[in-house]
Amino acid sequence: MTKAPFKKKFGQGSKVCKRCGRKGPGIIRKYGLNLCRQCFREMAQNLGFKKYD
Repeated sequence: MTKAPFKKKFGQGSKVCKRCGRKGPGIIRKYGLNLCRQCFREMAQNLGFKKYD
């Protein structure tokens, strides 16, 4: 992979997880979270989300 010469403004590569830096379609941006789904699963309970059975 080569490094892009500029910062992406839109598309999958422009959205990154603020915790681990992952890029792609698994980013949760609702409520300004900007977390990938893996980080969200780890942090959800600390953020106040509840898991329903």
